[in-house]
Amino acid sequence: MGCLTFSLVVLLVILMPWNGRSAAGWEPGVILPMRERAAMIDDLLQKRLERIVPELMRANDLNMWIVLGREYDEDPVLRTMLPATWLAARRRTILVFHDPGADADEDLERLAVARYRVGDAFEAAWDPEQQPDQWARLVELIEERDPARIGLNISPTFAHADGLAHSQYRELEAALPERLRSRLVSAEPVAVGWLERRLPEELEVYASVCRIAHEIMAEALSERVIQPGVTTTDDVKWWCRDRIRELGLVAWFHPLVSVQRADGGSGLMEMLSGGAKVIQRGDLVHLDLGITYLRLNTDTQQMAYVLRRGETEAPAGLREAYRRGNEMQDILTDAFAEGRTGNEILKAALAEASSRGIEAMVYTHPIGLHGHAAGPPVGMWDKQGGVPGAGDLPIVNRTCYAIELSITEPVAEWGGHPVRIMLEEDAVFEDGRVTYLDGRQTELHLVR
Repeated sequence: MGCLTFSLVVLLVILMPWNGRSAAGWEPGVILPMRERAAMIDDLLQKRLERIVPELMRANDLNMWIVLGREYDEDPVLRTMLPATWLAARRRTILVFHDPGADADEDLERLAVARYRVGDAFEAAWDPEQQPDQWARLVELIEERDPARIGLNISPTFAHADGLAHSQYRELEAALPERLRSRLVSAEPVAVGWLERRLPEELEVYASVCRIAHEIMAEALSERVIQPGVTTTDDVKWWCRDRIRELGLVAWFHPLVSVQRADGGSGLMEMLSGGAKVIQRGDLVHLDLGITYLRLNTDTQQMAYVLRRGETEAPAGLREAYRRGNEMQDILTDAFAEGRTGNEILKAALAEASSRGIEAMVYTHPIGLHGHAAGPPVGMWDKQGGVPGAGDLPIVNRTCYAIELSITEPVAEWGGHPVRIMLEEDAVFEDGRVTYLDGRQTELHLVR
C-alpha cells in the first residue's frame, strides 16, 4: 500500500504544470512534463551559448570553432548544443562559431550549415538550392571571415573533445584550400570547457535533479523495497530501473547493488561482477545510481544497514566506519583549490588520509552533461598514483564533480573483518570551495 501511495504522488508531480520558460521560480524536486522540460533545456542552452562560448574562444585564442557530426555519429559536444526537440543530428549537421573579436561591434556568430533549421540559437547559413555542395558552402563561410585559427574537436586525451570522425575530417581537409588547411587546430580546451562549466541558473536546476536521485535511493534502501531473506540485490537494481522510468526519467548506467556482512568480504568484486545475492538481516547494502534529467546527470552511492530483530540502530563499528568515510570526503574536498590539478588534489588528499590512519581510495570525476564528464579526474580506482594527461589539468571555477571514494575499516562487531564504505555525492566547486548540490548522506539508511 505504501508503494502504491508513493506512485500516485509521483504521478501528480509529473503532471504538475510549470508555465515558466527559465530557471526562475524553479521548485526543487519537481519533475516537469516533456513540453516544459524542452522549454527549460532550450532556455539554459541559449544562456550557455551566449555566455560560455565567447569567453572560452577568446581565452584560448580561437577565431572559429566548427562542430560537426552525422545522424548516428554525433560528436559528444554537438549533442549538447542541439535544441530539445532534436534527439540526434539530421544528416550532416555543421555548427560554426565565429568570433569577430572582443573589440568588434558584432557579437559572436552562431551559424548552422545544415539542411534543416537547428532551433533558434543558430542562424541558417546554407541554402542547398543555391549551393548544393555542403562542404563548398562551409568553405565560403570560412573564406568570408578569414579566421586565423580554426578549432576542430580532435583530442587524444578526452573522448568528449574527440568527436570529429576521421572520414569527416578528411572531407573537410580536402575541401579547404591549403592556406586555410594550415589554420586547423585542436579545440580541446574549448570543447572541454563548454562541457564542464555550469551557469548559476544551471546549478539551481542541478540541485533539484540530485534531490530526485536522493529520493529514489532513499526508497530503494528501505523496507518499502527490501524484505530481508527474500529481496535480492538484482531485485533492487530492477526496482530502481522501473521507478526511474515511472518518473519519466532515464538511467545512464544500470544500478549497482552489493552487500557486505559479518562473515567478511569487501563487496567490491561482487559489485563489479554484478552477482545476485539475497539480502539478509545484518547486511550492509550499497547502491550506486545515476539518472539523467534536463540533460544533467547524477552519480550517487549510498549505503543502508538491515536491522536485526531487536536492533534500533546499526552496530557502533559500522557507524564509526561511516563517520570515517565522511571524514575522508572532507579531506578530499578541502584539497580542492582553483588552479590545482586533479593529480595534485589526489596526492594531497591521500597523504592527509594516511596521516590520519585512513585506508582510502579516491576516484572522483567531473559530472554534468555526461555522467563521466569532461575535465580533470581526481584519481581512478586503478590509478591511485594519478591519471596521466587528463589528471594534469587544473580544476576551474563553477564545475561539478561526483565526489567518489571508499575507505576500508575493521569492524569489531564483525570479528574484526574489514568493511568497505563506498560513497559518492554530486557537488560543485565554486568560489574556492566544494558544496554538495543536495547535501550528502551522513548516517546509514536503516531497513527496519
